[in-house]
Amino acid sequence: MSFKYIKIAIYLLCLSGLSKVSGETKNVLILLADDAGFEMGAYLNKFCQTPNLDELAKRSLIFNNAFTSVSSCSPSRAQILTGQASHVNGMYGLHQGVHNFNVLPQVTSLPNILRQKSNGSILSGIIGKKHVGAAENFRFDYEQTEEHHSINQIGRNITNIKQYTKEFLTKAKNENKPFFLMVAFHDPHRCGHITPQYGEFCERWGSGEEGMGTIPDWKPIYYDWRNLEIPAYLPQTNIAQQELAAQYMTMSRLDQGVGLVLKELKEYGFNENTLVIFTSDNGPPFPGGRTNLYDFGIREPMFMYSPEPESRRHDTTSAMTSLLDIFPTVMDVFHFNTPNNTIPKTTGKSLLPLLHAEPKPDENDAVFGSQNFHEITMNYPMRMIRNRRYKLIHNLNYWSYFPIDQDLYTSPTFQQILNATITKTSLPWYKTLQTYYRRPEYELYDIKADPMELKNLATKPSYKKKLLELLQLLYKWQVETDDPWRCAPHAVLESQGPFKDNPACLSLGHDALGKPFADYEKYVIV
Repeated sequence: MSFKYIKIAIYLLCLSGLSKVSGETKNVLILLADDAGFEMGAYLNKFCQTPNLDELAKRSLIFNNAFTSVSSCSPSRAQILTGQASHVNGMYGLHQGVHNFNVLPQVTSLPNILRQKSNGSILSGIIGKKHVGAAENFRFDYEQTEEHHSINQIGRNITNIKQYTKEFLTKAKNENKPFFLMVAFHDPHRCGHITPQYGEFCERWGSGEEGMGTIPDWKPIYYDWRNLEIPAYLPQTNIAQQELAAQYMTMSRLDQGVGLVLKELKEYGFNENTLVIFTSDNGPPFPGGRTNLYDFGIREPMFMYSPEPESRRHDTTSAMTSLLDIFPTVMDVFHFNTPNNTIPKTTGKSLLPLLHAEPKPDENDAVFGSQNFHEITMNYPMRMIRNRRYKLIHNLNYWSYFPIDQDLYTSPTFQQILNATITKTSLPWYKTLQTYYRRPEYELYDIKADPMELKNLATKPSYKKKLLELLQLLYKWQVETDDPWRCAPHAVLESQGPFKDNPACLSLGHDALGKPFADYEKYVIV
């Protein structure tokens, strides 16, 4: 046999090894919810019915300390696909053509990298909500998204999602290729400010009610709002209960969609060699949730199922985990190193080792957050470090009111808060609108003692050492990730010309402003 044919035989043998069904992980399926929190039985919600997610959780490793690094849809999806924080990849806010939020031109993503690294032998696909750009930076081999369909038809119509899943899996099987597939549901995102006729969460869209249309595979579950328990961070009112009933109805649609996708995976024989990750992009669209770096906005549900026999199942991990870790995890599944030459600013770690052993807890284990925009008008950059006990939020625009996004503003819950504030009516909420809008520069919380994040310790003398410690760690991460905001708001970053090799945070003239530069111990010459 000639050397040429030996090379071909070796290549074909390797390719078949990638695709065979043997209990070894060959494929990755990511199931992504849109604005979901912990509205499921697996996380001890007693009301929302999610049997498919609960069944997946029983076969999975359940994460109790999973966090997004950014509490906004497009930046969160971009972090998953690039492994980069929002200030690194340039997906600063929502990807909307009119405002042109896109990743930076040089940024690449999982589908592009997998195609390049495997010479096209790994098939990539996305079904549902994509909401990132530019298109060339996120080019999947198979795409059925809002770029090709209306968002409800591709993100909430679980029958359509099932059909496109079958189409993708057929392609993967016929071409004998391992695959990376993201199925991104649009539930339980709000829609009331755009299509109020379908309900605040589009919970009646496709329900079979008069004028609502029908989704053949969806069996709607209606919740009696009077029986629902309201999460502590929401106003304890009937309005909030009614909104929860609508949200739970869409969570049930999401759950049934997850069941359909997993059923197709099994029928095609891929359940024996596919790593399955379920999570959400950010927290629920309620005050204190999405767009906030409070735990209600960044703490995420996450399950990870591995088909390998020795993997942990029906078990929990308390490891501090970021959605930035999904990128290196997918790379690890396909035995590729994180491409440091093309993506130098990734800071995540593979989650695969957690499937075999729980790491020893360390109080200093930390995740980081980087929020810049949500909508184009919502310029409120924040940075965060969160370890097992403490959280520090640095509000860079602390002199400004915290901005409110459009769909939250028109929601019944926020309108009730707003009207009560205007009329000076008592409202059973753990905050006031004034404290929600006006935030100090630093917010330091002891999460163990104060899970509601109500007692800011940043100005307490006894916590000065802890504040400085966390500031230094946060600043170190900002330097490592080339954060252009790392000197803000009290200094100017100079990183060009004579400062190119030694970037520096330079004073704004703090003595004249009555705030001596020496008071800002975190700002040092890098």
